[in-house]
Amino acid sequence: MVRLATILARGGSKGVPGKNVRMIAGAPLIAHSVRHAVEAELFDAIAVSSDADDILEAGRAAGATHLVERPAQMATDEAGKLPAIRHCVAEVEALVGATFATITDLQPTSPTRLADDIRGAVDMQARLGVSNVISGSEAKSSPYFNLVEERADGSVGLSKAPAGDVVRRQDAPRCFDLNGSIYVWRRDALMEGEGLWFADTHLYEMPPERSVDIDTELDFRFADFLMSQAGN
Repeated sequence: MVRLATILARGGSKGVPGKNVRMIAGAPLIAHSVRHAVEAELFDAIAVSSDADDILEAGRAAGATHLVERPAQMATDEAGKLPAIRHCVAEVEALVGATFATITDLQPTSPTRLADDIRGAVDMQARLGVSNVISGSEAKSSPYFNLVEERADGSVGLSKAPAGDVVRRQDAPRCFDLNGSIYVWRRDALMEGEGLWFADTHLYEMPPERSVDIDTELDFRFADFLMSQAGN
């Protein structure tokens, strides 16, 4: 087995209750990420992991090949995502009796991505052979120019001192906002590593309109608007 796609979605949501199965652009939110994985035509298996039966059923209906029940202790507000991804990988590998070379995690709250974005990120990881590839979009603020930090005395200063004079944001090194949409891991890096960052971590750039992460009601409405416009 070469590639596994994982899509993890908890049942609880404070900002937008029930968001993972809420209808958007004609389908439950999570269904769009499953569809993206199917349309990418890269994966030997597509797994949805959740603590909620309605999310698992929506994933199955959208085309997921495996459903994984996420343990309750991995579905709390305080629980990290990496242990849940590793649990999902281990469960699917036990079911198929094989290990995967790479794992691509797709955030279910990123419905504006395209299958082409997934192909691009997976291709980057394979071409470079790096530990992982993460997705993001160019940041609006720069720590070298207009992003400041508050000091202990209440004064503020640039988050990161530039090497020389930076009079325009365009003169500063390019910076990115992680959009959480796509993570491509080499299996050993995911299962044996200690976190997200490695010496060889690379970023796959996506445009802002495909980088929406639904965390609030406003995000939901904005994503729905963008998707309706794309549909038209």
